[in-house]
Amino acid sequence: MNPTPLLPANDPQRELLHNEVHARPPARIRLPALVTYVALTNGDVSREQECEHLRRLPGQEGLSVEQLKASFLRLRLPGYTLKWERHTEFTRYSIVQPLPAGAGLGATDPDLLGALATPPGWLAGLPGRTIAAIHLVMVEGAISSPHDTLAQARHWLGDHTVVASLMGNRGHSVAVTDFWLRPDGFERVLVIGPPGTSETRAGRIAARLLELETYRLMALRGLPAAKALGPLLSHSEGALADITAQLENKSNTDQALLDTLIGLAAGVERATAEHSYRFSATRAYDTLVRERIAELREQPIHGTRTLGEFMQRRMSPAMATVQSTAQRLASLSDRVTRTSALLRTRVDIATEEQNQQLLAKLTKGQELQLRLQSTVEGLSIAAISYYVISLILYLGKAGKEMGLPVKPELLAGAAIPLVLWSVWWTTKKIHEKLHAEH
Repeated sequence: MNPTPLLPANDPQRELLHNEVHARPPARIRLPALVTYVALTNGDVSREQECEHLRRLPGQEGLSVEQLKASFLRLRLPGYTLKWERHTEFTRYSIVQPLPAGAGLGATDPDLLGALATPPGWLAGLPGRTIAAIHLVMVEGAISSPHDTLAQARHWLGDHTVVASLMGNRGHSVAVTDFWLRPDGFERVLVIGPPGTSETRAGRIAARLLELETYRLMALRGLPAAKALGPLLSHSEGALADITAQLENKSNTDQALLDTLIGLAAGVERATAEHSYRFSATRAYDTLVRERIAELREQPIHGTRTLGEFMQRRMSPAMATVQSTAQRLASLSDRVTRTSALLRTRVDIATEEQNQQLLAKLTKGQELQLRLQSTVEGLSIAAISYYVISLILYLGKAGKEMGLPVKPELLAGAAIPLVLWSVWWTTKKIHEKLHAEH
């Protein structure tokens, strides 16, 4: 379908690709607000299962799977809104509601889960495994004195050690968190914006902070795999070095080396197949974390570290471990390939030598066979000649009996040269004919 007759026909994916820029618009959040955010892995969870769970919300009984095909859905419910987003590896649920009374600045570690607007038990029944759960509280407050604001935020978080940032080039808000997992399973992030903070700005702030924490945790999923792979890589590298040494010293048979190398290569390829996606995803998520940190445009508050500084300092060793492990795995695979090629070359050379020796033996055998055949042919000429002369002798004896003046012995003796020459000449012609045909 063309939007105008002035253009050629649309590419089938044009509209889909164009609208991707509008696929996940940030929420509009009016301060003060509570955002309850949960991200869950969805590897074994279908859209049908997620749709079935969303239907349990009030008034959503008629929700269809077709409405979830775009991987984004915002539901407006009594007293709150819920946003559902499905990504490649995880699904996010964001519940935005007014901030409960008594949970603003001045409170100390307030109860937020008890004020959740969704039906009881609905959050606990979400399909999937939790990877991130955050209570993001956004309030209005003065930020002209960041130190005083930070003291209030620290008290609100329960007087833990916190990290904080004055966000925006002109300092439009303060974000504070302690990165603690509380007994209810949630982290807490407090955002303080000046009176008059627009709903769209509050929505963008919330989106960046929630995405930042989600991508941080998704990036770190590669760390356990990298640590678990370390002993296997060390053992495989040692085994490969031993194979190479045996290959150099010729201290073992090629077949034994080949069997050992095949087993090693199979283990390396299995590890590559199992972990290459996770390591690639870790790199991608780490890039997203860096981008979201840059988008915050943080300014430090004296006496505490910024969110970006804290994350990078804690994430850098983990990302370096994952990157180093991925490089070790790729390097080990390349080295196994080169060693396999070297061993195959040695086996090919040995096989070629064996083939040459076998060919030499076959050639020698053929020469002996030809000599034997020549000897047999000589004996055959003598034998045939003997039988022909015997026939001539019997023929002479028969003629003598018939009264012919023939001496059989003289006739047979005189015929010997002629018979020998005739048999030899006939054999020669047969050989010439056979050679001519081949």
